[in-house]
Amino acid sequence: MTQSPRPRGRPRSAFADKSGTTLQALDRALALLAEVARRDGASLTDLSRALDIPPATTHRILATLQARDFVRFDEERQDWSVGLEAYRTGVAYLRRAGLADMGRPVMRRLMEETGETANLAVPDGSEVVFIGQVETGNPIRAFFPPGSRTPMHASGIGKAILAALPGDRRARLLPGTGLTGFTAHTHVSLASLMADLDATRARGWSLDRDERYEGMSCIGAAILDGRGEPCAGISISGPSSRFSDDRLPAFGKAVTEAAAELTALIAGQRPQEN
Repeated sequence: MTQSPRPRGRPRSAFADKSGTTLQALDRALALLAEVARRDGASLTDLSRALDIPPATTHRILATLQARDFVRFDEERQDWSVGLEAYRTGVAYLRRAGLADMGRPVMRRLMEETGETANLAVPDGSEVVFIGQVETGNPIRAFFPPGSRTPMHASGIGKAILAALPGDRRARLLPGTGLTGFTAHTHVSLASLMADLDATRARGWSLDRDERYEGMSCIGAAILDGRGEPCAGISISGPSSRFSDDRLPAFGKAVTEAAAELTALIAGQRPQEN
């Protein structure tokens, strides 16, 4: 039986220039930089294996990136991580885009998926400030104009942020004696609020049912920054009659997925990545 001749040379690299429209060396360097950022501390061997680039070539690329301060080498740990210039590049993108602008397509998809108004807010002391909203077409809907504020303890986004904060930072935001009540359902005691925040952490999303406004409900999730700490939140809100118990799991899943998408867009870290 005649055997086919064995192919000569090394296997074709995933970085082979097939179209002639990209630079292989630059493609490798960018892929390596992205891998360093994803791992945030990786050895030369790990990076070489992950991208199937020879160790000597990997080292030359890293040395070039290091010369431009896009990566740094930790002598003690013997691993590579992102450098200051990579951070500056990312910050420049965030300044140009802005959370409200980046969040609008995500909020629109969230509104279309759930049928409820989507909101974006950032923390300011013990309050949250709404910076964006995409309204549902339903005749009865929630409306929070940009710049409006609400206390964290009586807000879906606020409670999601509180639940994601380290304990010491959360304690500094909450008064030692009681909380302001807005309806009969507002958490006015720290013990009641803390139990709610425990439940929020366990399921990944918060629930405000008639706590700020009678007859209105909200489900929120925190958006995390590069340290894995909450820097904003996204939510859906609407009449409590549309937030029935059987709809809550699907609503919660949609909101947490939207928060995770925005966390990724701002180069934040999910909890499991910490």
